[in-house]
Amino acid sequence: MPTRAGQKPIMLAITLVPFAGVIVAAWLLWGSAVGAADLVMFAVFYVLCALGITIGFHRMLTHRAFRAHPALRLVLLALGSMAVQGNAIGWATDHRTHHAYSDKQGDPHSPHAGFASGVAGQIRGLVHAHVGWMFHHERVADRDRWAKDLIGDPIVVFVDRTFVAWALIGFALPFAIGGLLGGWHGALTGLLWGGLVRVFVGHHITWSINSICHVFGQRPFLANDQSTNNWILAVPSLGDSWHHNHHVFPSSAYHGLGRQLDLSGVCISAFERLGLATEVRRVTDQHQARKHRASTTS
Repeated sequence: MPTRAGQKPIMLAITLVPFAGVIVAAWLLWGSAVGAADLVMFAVFYVLCALGITIGFHRMLTHRAFRAHPALRLVLLALGSMAVQGNAIGWATDHRTHHAYSDKQGDPHSPHAGFASGVAGQIRGLVHAHVGWMFHHERVADRDRWAKDLIGDPIVVFVDRTFVAWALIGFALPFAIGGLLGGWHGALTGLLWGGLVRVFVGHHITWSINSICHVFGQRPFLANDQSTNNWILAVPSLGDSWHHNHHVFPSSAYHGLGRQLDLSGVCISAFERLGLATEVRRVTDQHQARKHRASTTS
């Protein structure tokens, strides 16, 4: 684990290099120099790596919302690592800490705790929750406290220790596929769209769950924090923007309830039908009714 001094340059690179790729991609789009293969590369790698985060790192690993076949477990964790959002155990540690102290002192990325209620304070809180927290948050001690079960899992430990290799594979694959389809030009644009742009969009969608989904949206259930449901982000987040639902029912494999679109939940149902996912946790209608604001009298 890098020290705080060594963490800042790493975070700057992770934040700014994909942004530079987006600038190049925007310039190519302006000049109509982008082909269908580039956009398909972006879409495919974005969805695969996002599922690695939403299903693998989040619902399966952090909250144990279902049990996955070892092969599926390995694939999901590898894809989550390719998203370049940190190693598996560290990601789970941060998220479990977030739930333990949600929007209170100790929450690593609350937009509320420690910030003034005025407009300036709210803006600082949003910036902190979105990206700022990663430049100064250390979790050396938290790992043993919040991730003891993960440290004893050989698959998780293997993927966690080989994080850098998986992250590089996430860039090498679109580079190689692009090269097969279009030579050196295809390799470079594959790396751009399937690598840098994909990482940039994936980062900011995930970070928006930390920031936007604790400020803007609906809160239909009784909760002890400021988490919200934000339907606008439901598709790009693959269902994780039903964040208020998730905080009220954290162990559920499904964040979207009723007719709320949850693409990650759809995939988990498919895994269950194929026998790759078992012990899938669901929220009953009765449990929802007990937590619903309208069902509670003052």
